[in-house]
Amino acid sequence: MNSRQRAYLKSLAMTMDAVLQIGKSSLTPEITEAVNEALEARELIKIHVLKNCIDDPHMIGEALAERTRSQVVQVIGKKIVLYRESKTKKKIMLPQ
Repeated sequence: MNSRQRAYLKSLAMTMDAVLQIGKSSLTPEITEAVNEALEARELIKIHVLKNCIDDPHMIGEALAERTRSQVVQVIGKKIVLYRESKTKKKIMLPQ
């Protein structure tokens, strides 16, 4: 993903609400599966890490990206934005 594509995805993510929240239990298989399903349905998702989660949002983002074969668009504070092109429902056309 180049910088122009990343900037485009960031602009789309600014108006989005978080679809998932990660709390005290941090990364569980259920959270990973929910992220995987959300990525397939939406392609671009925002995740909110709650205050009671002791793990670093950057580490959570990298772990989720690795487990779901997605890409971290950005991590700002406690918000993580992930992107993965859908196999069946392509909604976002990235600029070249």
